[in-house]
Amino acid sequence: MVAEIRAAASLMAALRAPVTARAPWLTAVVNQGGPVRSRSRPVAVVVAVDGQRPDAAAFLSLRRRGLTTVVSMLGGGTEPLPGGRPSARLLVRDEEAAARLADGLCDLLGTLRGPWSLELAGLPLGDPTSRALAARLPTSVLANVRSTRLVDGLDDRDGPGGTPVVRSRDPRVLERWLPALLAGVADPRARAFLRSAARLHAAIGQLELAVADENGVLRAGLLTLVDGDDRWPWWGTSEVGGLREEMGAPLVGLTAGGWSALSPGAGR
Repeated sequence: MVAEIRAAASLMAALRAPVTARAPWLTAVVNQGGPVRSRSRPVAVVVAVDGQRPDAAAFLSLRRRGLTTVVSMLGGGTEPLPGGRPSARLLVRDEEAAARLADGLCDLLGTLRGPWSLELAGLPLGDPTSRALAARLPTSVLANVRSTRLVDGLDDRDGPGGTPVVRSRDPRVLERWLPALLAGVADPRARAFLRSAARLHAAIGQLELAVADENGVLRAGLLTLVDGDDRWPWWGTSEVGGLREEMGAPLVGLTAGGWSALSPGAGR
């Protein structure tokens, strides 16, 4: 799977996919399930018309829910996930590639033994592959939901004790404050992913840490994903205000259900 993700890196860049739908983030998601037996497994559906560069790609996760194989976007259930905008992408160069990718996704569903449930979420409005899938799957439902985004207001106030908020992209600064930041994350899996993904994106210059401290004690901290001039507040904690949530952009989801008797090993 990591090889397929890396091969699609140029397509991700050409389509200006969000950080959460690019190779470093998806690799961190895959690696999270590597050391232990995971209840899900990643799969890739890739369309390469010329046999070299991919013209379309979908990175998915298969997991069992009772007797049903659930097919979802890779990383869609990973926490913490930044909100407020579409975080997932079905990567396609054009409408023709979207149609081919939809065919490939239908082929994948046909290989799953027993009942299956397609649950794609976090996609942008107007996603062409979702439309193509909806036309091919009689049970499909397309729906929009409103997202919630984290708003960075830390600079609108002074830090505790008159100390201003300090921002840095230096991985060494992240390492200094990471234990205090992670102390506020109760879920062990979320804590592990936050640690690994933050370190990875800091190493490639795509993470900013904002800190307000009082005598070396963390009072507020915020991780922001950075891609050029784009800033996407990801995860934060504050005892002194400066962080709030508000309504974000609409997200598209597609659900469908079916049954197949093929490929007894699929979905296990």
